[in-house]
Amino acid sequence: MIKTLEKTGRTEEDAVNAALAELGLERDDVSVEIVERAKSGFFGIGASPALIRVSYEVEDEEPQVRENKAPEVAEVMAVSCAKTETEEENADFAAVRSFVSGLLEHMGVKAEIEISYRDNGGINVNLAGNGMGAVIGRRGETLDAIQHLTNYSVNHSSEKHLHISVDAENYRAKREESLTRLAEKMAEKAIKYKRSMALEPMNSYERHVIHTALQNYEGVTTSSTGVEPNRRVVVSYVKSEQTSNKPQSREWS
Repeated sequence: MIKTLEKTGRTEEDAVNAALAELGLERDDVSVEIVERAKSGFFGIGASPALIRVSYEVEDEEPQVRENKAPEVAEVMAVSCAKTETEEENADFAAVRSFVSGLLEHMGVKAEIEISYRDNGGINVNLAGNGMGAVIGRRGETLDAIQHLTNYSVNHSSEKHLHISVDAENYRAKREESLTRLAEKMAEKAIKYKRSMALEPMNSYERHVIHTALQNYEGVTTSSTGVEPNRRVVVSYVKSEQTSNKPQSREWS
């Protein structure tokens, strides 16, 4: 009895290896048909993973009669759902990995790419290796550009929308900690000198971190001023009698 299995991968070889690992078979035990070759696209945009179909032989199974058919149907449905979820996960991860690896290759950067699902259904991509400074860029600007391009490439031809977060060497978490400390320091100065304190220009993500860090901070309120790329957060002193009724953050953009 001949059975088939389809698999995707960044390259045809990766897809074949994934199929062999799932089946527990050797290369000589299967025949391989390339359904769709991998496409690198232009700078990774329009890239698509390879799709292969392997055929393998199994012993014919004798039909067994069961008195209770309901459990059998439930088992089949459970296996089918699990297979569908696995194939969907493999396709999502393969598309993300294909684009990111292609983009890094054009940048001349070698990195380990770790991909996982987020609790909210999005995808986390973490990059590790030498030369991550070039990937992160000044204040994370290059990293933000990589994240934007990855989201565009993976989602523009897909029916569903995945929010993909790209990080390198835990940069974003470290940056948030640094911004939170800065926000609290500026709040203390605003209260001490009883005047408004303007921070350096920041992108929308960094401004959001500042607003969030001070939204419940007694004695100050925050707002944004200026136009991109010079838009910045202003931390303003609020008199104590107004504190309980003050809006903590008037603008989060």
